[in-house]
Amino acid sequence: MQKVLLQSVEIENGETIYYRESGTGEIPFVMLHGNMSSSVHLDVLFERMPNEVRVIAPDLRGFGESSYEHEINSLEDFADDIIEVINQLGMEKFYLGGWSTGGGIAMEIAAKCSDRVLGLVTIESVGIQGYPMFKKDAQGQPIVGEYIHTKEEIAADPVQVIPVLQAYEQKNKEIMRAIWNAVIYTQNKPEEDRYEMYLDDMMTQRNLVDVDYSLVHFNISHAHNGVVEGNGRIDQIQCPVLVFQGDRDFVVPPTMGEGIRDALGDRATYVHGDWGHSPFIDAPEMLCARIESFLKLR
Repeated sequence: MQKVLLQSVEIENGETIYYRESGTGEIPFVMLHGNMSSSVHLDVLFERMPNEVRVIAPDLRGFGESSYEHEINSLEDFADDIIEVINQLGMEKFYLGGWSTGGGIAMEIAAKCSDRVLGLVTIESVGIQGYPMFKKDAQGQPIVGEYIHTKEEIAADPVQVIPVLQAYEQKNKEIMRAIWNAVIYTQNKPEEDRYEMYLDDMMTQRNLVDVDYSLVHFNISHAHNGVVEGNGRIDQIQCPVLVFQGDRDFVVPPTMGEGIRDALGDRATYVHGDWGHSPFIDAPEMLCARIESFLKLR
C-alpha cells in the first residue's frame, strides 16, 4: 500500500476542499466518491494502484473533511470545485473517475475539460438523465411517472431520504449499516474494521437533500428526463470512457450504465458482471486490474 497523504486547498468560493493522495508517478488519476461517502471509501484504490499512478481523491463539498459553506444545487457545482482543485494542483492533463454520484460529476468535468481529460472511468454511475425520485404511495412504493422536483419534496420522502436523515441526526451507525447492507453491500461486506471506518465517515455528510436534488436535475442527454430538459453535454465528452456496471446493482440499474455506453458509442468500453453497487468490495481485483489496463499500465 502506498503512503496516503491528507491535504487541502482553499478555492475561490471560500470552500476548503480536502483530498487524499497516493503514488508519486506521472500518471494523474482524479477519483471522485459517491453520495453518503467520501474519499475514505476509495481506500481500495490507494491499496492496489501502483506507484506509477498519482491518485487524487477529493472529499466533495459537504462530505468528509471538506467544508460546506455554500449549498450545492447541481452536479456542475461540484464539478467546478474539483476543476479548481485540479488547476491548483497543476495537472494540465489527467485521467478521471467517479463512483455513483461521482460518476455524474466526472462526466460534467469531462465535458467541460474535453481537451484535458485523457480518459474517464465511470463506476456504477448515475445515468446521463440523472437519478429520478418518485412520489410514494401509502405502502411506500414509488408512483412511477410522478416525479419529485423540489428540495422540500425530497426532504419529505419517507423511503429514500428520511431514514438517512434520521441516521445522520441521531449519529446512528446501525441504521446506516442496515441501509447499506440492504442496497449496497448485498454481495459482500467489508471486513469489520473497514466497515466501521466507512460508517464513521458516512456521518460526516451535511448535504444529502442538496445532492439528491442535484441528481434529480442532472441531465446531459438530448431528452427530457421528466423534470428538466437535457442540455446535450454528453456530446462534449470526447475521451475514451471505461464504464463499469454491476448486473446486481440495486442502487443504479443496469439501464443507466447501458445508457452511458450507448450515448458514447465507440468511445466507451462497457464492463459488466456479477457485482453490486460497490465493486470496490465485490470485485476489487477485477476493478483495479481493468483500471490499470485503461491507464496503459498493463
